[in-house]
Amino acid sequence: MFENLVEVLKNDPRKIVYTEGNDARILESAARLKKEGFLTPILVGNVDEVKAAAEKGGFDIEGLEILDPKTYEGMDAMVEEMVALRKGKMSPEECRASLSKGNYFGTMLVKMGKADCLLGGATYSTADTVRPALQLVKTKKGAHLVSSCFVMIRGDETLVMGDCAINIDYQDTVDKEGNVTFTAAQKLAEVAIATAETAKVFGVDPKVAMLSYSTKGSGKGANVDLVRNATEEAKKLAPELKIDGEMQFDAAVSPVVGQLKFPGSPVAGYANTFIFPEIQSGNIGYKIGARLGGFAAFGPILQGLNAPINDLSRGCNAEEVYQMSIITAALK
Repeated sequence: MFENLVEVLKNDPRKIVYTEGNDARILESAARLKKEGFLTPILVGNVDEVKAAAEKGGFDIEGLEILDPKTYEGMDAMVEEMVALRKGKMSPEECRASLSKGNYFGTMLVKMGKADCLLGGATYSTADTVRPALQLVKTKKGAHLVSSCFVMIRGDETLVMGDCAINIDYQDTVDKEGNVTFTAAQKLAEVAIATAETAKVFGVDPKVAMLSYSTKGSGKGANVDLVRNATEEAKKLAPELKIDGEMQFDAAVSPVVGQLKFPGSPVAGYANTFIFPEIQSGNIGYKIGARLGGFAAFGPILQGLNAPINDLSRGCNAEEVYQMSIITAALK
């Protein structure tokens, strides 16, 4: 998979900004990318501190751009742009204070076209990576929410699972008059379609299973109704997709069980893209796959934003930073 993504980046050079430029794991990845030459890192942080950390670790970052929010020549223009983006919600002083931090500064570099994508979270929380993205880069046209997925790889097998990290559950959006403006089912359907699109980036021809504790009406309950309705919404929005549900996991992956429980389904028994009904089952599910199934899990990969911005685990290692850098840049 990574060989294919690297070829994409060789043919379309891109810049990735790291919000924690003096972190040893970031520096090791940046040095490796510099040597290999298919993706250009930008490091955020104090220049002297970043160089000292690189020297201490023996990482060659000579020639890489290091940008310090405290000395950045374009800060006034950046503050002005952020004030406009926040539309009166933040004063110039508040914007300047936020932009002194790597997460907001790096996000604005992407917003203003100085970088193509961003990877953060080596020391920042997920919320501290996602919040600036929502406020500044914002969601794609037509997107109502940001979601995530994990790419799961075991040998030559690639699966995709979403949403396992962002949306706790799905509730109807209601306006001030009490009218439903966007249903929970529409939200889950949007996650399914976004995850299928991400799957394509990684060479997966998506066969999307909308997971439940019920298969084709075998169970009852509000959660079953949600998944069934979301399946119908997704089919309306993307009729070209192979998507089916509601179905249990065994029906999704076993041809014998799938075709017994859901006869004639193009997905049942052959699914490679799995949509969970809420974060709890999604988070548990992908970790079972990683720990007991022997799959390497890459993510969370954020979906629905206007630019590729991704979050690292604070427990990540340099290899994971390198891999997530490639994944993030390839999503542009």
